[in-house]
Amino acid sequence: MEAKPRAKKSTKKVKPLNEGAQRDTVILNALIDSLHTIFETMMCTKVVMGAPFPKPKNTVQSGVSALIGMNAIEARGSVAITLPMPALNEISCKLFGEGITAIDKDAAGLAGELSNMLAGSAKRILSEKGMEFDMQTPQMMHGDGHEIEHHHGGQTMLLPVNMNGHEFFVELNFV
Repeated sequence: MEAKPRAKKSTKKVKPLNEGAQRDTVILNALIDSLHTIFETMMCTKVVMGAPFPKPKNTVQSGVSALIGMNAIEARGSVAITLPMPALNEISCKLFGEGITAIDKDAAGLAGELSNMLAGSAKRILSEKGMEFDMQTPQMMHGDGHEIEHHHGGQTMLLPVNMNGHEFFVELNFV
């Protein structure tokens, strides 16, 4: 039996993506992969992604949100996660064994930590594709009708996420 030749490892450095739509797709896919990994490994649950669509306005109906900036040479932007109370409570139960009953500092802390995990995991995936991002400290917002203001002129895309019948949202805005 003849041995098969081994594939050579590529020593080429991955080139940064400069095309807007292609770049956005790569960033969106990194966020989706990160969400699946975080929820499957840390909460032993699956999430189902809805189709992303342009966000019509900055206002959020309710819950708590965390916005985190991510900047690179090829792109600058931000990612936000918004957790309405039912999703927030479910995530808290999965992670800590007890629910959250109010939008308070614990709720904001949980949203901030999830945004850090999400952006950090996506940053690792993007680094493997040649896009090196710096992350900023998350900003937390909460309450009925709060606004998420991305600090870039690009179109904000909204990605609905469903976990055990509870919906929450991830936003992506990169230019």
